[in-house]
Amino acid sequence: MKTEKIVVIGNGMVGQRFLEQLTSRVASKAFEITVFCEEPRAAYDRVQLTSFFAGKSAIDLNVVPAGFFEQQAITLRLNDRVVEIDRARKIVRSSRYREVPYDRLVLATGSYPFVPPIPGRDRRGCFVYRSIEDLEVIRAAGRRARIGAVIGGGLLGLEAAKALKDLGLETHVVEFAPRLMAVQLDDAGGRLLRRQIEALGVHVHTSKSTKEIVAGTERGHRMVFADGTALETDVIVYSAGIRPHDELARTAKLAVGERGGVVIDDHCRTSDSNIYAVGECALWGGRIFGLVAPGYQMAEVAARHPRRDHRRLLRDRRHRRAAHHGGRC
Repeated sequence: MKTEKIVVIGNGMVGQRFLEQLTSRVASKAFEITVFCEEPRAAYDRVQLTSFFAGKSAIDLNVVPAGFFEQQAITLRLNDRVVEIDRARKIVRSSRYREVPYDRLVLATGSYPFVPPIPGRDRRGCFVYRSIEDLEVIRAAGRRARIGAVIGGGLLGLEAAKALKDLGLETHVVEFAPRLMAVQLDDAGGRLLRRQIEALGVHVHTSKSTKEIVAGTERGHRMVFADGTALETDVIVYSAGIRPHDELARTAKLAVGERGGVVIDDHCRTSDSNIYAVGECALWGGRIFGLVAPGYQMAEVAARHPRRDHRRLLRDRRHRRAAHHGGRC
């Protein structure tokens, strides 16, 4: 049987789960797998990122089994961003490796942090909270700071606030909505959560719309709110939600949702049957799932969806076994 060329764009937790599921179902020699990863390290546990400030290292957060890529003969290209998908020729072009052909392409590009369009948002000392590299620069800035503020009071925002607390900073959470985790909680739940967060020593500011960020008089930044109040801080961390990394799909003319996300069917196929999408970049049933568990389910579905050649191989094997047993009878 012809070796199937599989290219995976992205090696986060979901992309890694796809690889493990795929190679556990079919012998790896049936595939020629190339994985592209923008980051300088293989998949790690983003869910446990806050533990990085509590003493865990990048090695502790690693989720790739020892020797996995070598044992499965998978080519892993770190620090190499895919810049184009050529669907007509079935190749991808990366920033460093030129062109790689594929029979099946899997988009596991994940998401990126949403930074509100606030004047002054790109001032020095303003960060996003997404990768280990982000945390490393936040930790370095925290050594020179006394006060830190997080813009965003959702789950990720509260995780970022814990990270700032672990750095020993006076920590503030600024939320546009009238309560924390406004999507998940009602008013009563929001009040209860706020009391718990404030009991941990975090200052909570709800119903606050940041109008601009300017130089402070006592601290590095002054966050000016629409109601005329302000907050001065040394470090600002944006954690106001995520957006799907669907730029490659858009450029390749794959179907995307009105508000973003690569449209997939129940087999995680995109509008091109040779291309799949899994995780936070994928839009299924009109929804994007920002949690790892649905991403794992997508990875498993995509991995067990057989290609035509594999179905034919399995069918031929069943026919041969049936004929063999029939002859013996």
